[in-house]
Amino acid sequence: MNKKLLCAALLSGLAVAQTASAQDYDDRWYLTPGVGFNVQDNQRGTNNAPFVALGFGKNLSSTWSLDAQLNYQKPTFGNQRNNLRNPATAGAVSGFAQDQNWSQYGVSLDLRRHFRAEGRNWNPYILMGLGYQRSEEEFDAYPSPVSPGERKDGNLAAKIGGGLEGDLGPVRTRLELAYRADFDDSSVANPDESWFGDVLASVGFVIPLGPEAEEAAPPPPTPPPAPNCADKDSDGDGVNDCNDKCPNSQAGEAIGPDGCKVAIAIDLKGVNFDFDKATLRPDAVAILNEAVEILKRYPDLKVEVAGHTDLCGNDGYNQSLSQRRSQTVYDYLTSNGIDSSRLAGPNGYGESRPLVQTEQTSPACRNETNRRTELNVQ
Repeated sequence: MNKKLLCAALLSGLAVAQTASAQDYDDRWYLTPGVGFNVQDNQRGTNNAPFVALGFGKNLSSTWSLDAQLNYQKPTFGNQRNNLRNPATAGAVSGFAQDQNWSQYGVSLDLRRHFRAEGRNWNPYILMGLGYQRSEEEFDAYPSPVSPGERKDGNLAAKIGGGLEGDLGPVRTRLELAYRADFDDSSVANPDESWFGDVLASVGFVIPLGPEAEEAAPPPPTPPPAPNCADKDSDGDGVNDCNDKCPNSQAGEAIGPDGCKVAIAIDLKGVNFDFDKATLRPDAVAILNEAVEILKRYPDLKVEVAGHTDLCGNDGYNQSLSQRRSQTVYDYLTSNGIDSSRLAGPNGYGESRPLVQTEQTSPACRNETNRRTELNVQ
């Protein structure tokens, strides 16, 4: 057989291999019986013949497996046998040559690279192997009285190929095409050849040994955590017991984040500030004018001017910023007829008294509600 054509046929068979994702694999040892057809190298002078094989192997991972395989084939000699060996006597002994025996058996270690994909029943693979092949060849020893002669010889063999592995449930099947190079350099039929190339087409089965591993039972669900003070509000004031520093406060009272009563404040709604600013916005003037009118209407009313910031930035900077904001409102009130004796402060509280609890990282911390100025009734 033309070896170039054999290589081309092999490469065409390997074209089915494609990249696929790995999946879980069966790590049990397995047997691999199989049968096939051996397309013999024409240079041997033998006919093509069936062969049998038996292997033993294991999946090393989801993508690799390793098999040790025994093989046996017994081709018959073709009419070209004597033409290869001795053209001068071909016609005289060709009939006898066809009655001579030729057999071959060996062992190989085959490594397969599988391309398995989840949910796919048939998956391609490629293989490469190295082994030992032994040939037993009878030949016409004429004019020796001891005829036929016999040659028994062993040599190295290498294999490359590919195939498809199908999942049939309890067993798997392999459809395989391989090319085996038999480095036999002492052939009687063709002593000038140093090696022969055979094509092996086969069908085999993968039979796992032992019971299939059972899937581990899922762990029991984690029990819910035991209730703690963060989940309790004994006095019903909306502050959990862990943070409640005044456990006897009542629901409906003005309660701060620490669970204690807080002084009622006149919130200058609308007197808010831009981020990182302490200057009044035009829309705040009307609100401050209303506060001026209220304070003039109730001359005995005294208030604290308190400035606040949101939760962005460090404490020291926010303390200074809140102080400047309260100073801005204080100056506006005094410049519009409110005596300073009626105003406590101005006081800055930084970020210590947020109305809305936010994260301390941007952009969540940029809360305009917290950037405010209050008039707290004294």
